[in-house]
Amino acid sequence: MVESCFTVAVFCVVSAIVAVLLRQYSREQSLMAALAASCAVGGSCIVLLSTFIGELGDLFTAAGVSDAYISLIFKAAAVCFITQLTCDICRDSGETAIASAAEMWGRAAVTFMSLPVLSALLEKITELIQGGQV
Repeated sequence: MVESCFTVAVFCVVSAIVAVLLRQYSREQSLMAALAASCAVGGSCIVLLSTFIGELGDLFTAAGVSDAYISLIFKAAAVCFITQLTCDICRDSGETAIASAAEMWGRAAVTFMSLPVLSALLEKITELIQGGQV
């Protein structure tokens, strides 16, 4: 695992140097180089995490957590990672307003995704309150 981390770190540093050097000649090519490096590292991260996600899902299932909630957790995490990467790329290209809009969208998406959990929580609270009044 440490070797993989070292390899990714070297790849990222070399990619950053290439992007900085390209920026002197073409800002667009620099952005594409940074985007390609980000996609490569993101793809390898997904491959690395696939085993972990499977085992984590098994743990949640063994603990009695509903599959719908497990799915929601992973979807929310994916939205967070995608939003962060998008915002970083936008900021690196000098588009802070677009980055802020992407952050706002990511927050809204996670909030919207959490509505079923909030609904289930309110149902449980209502059941507890009504059960205590009987």
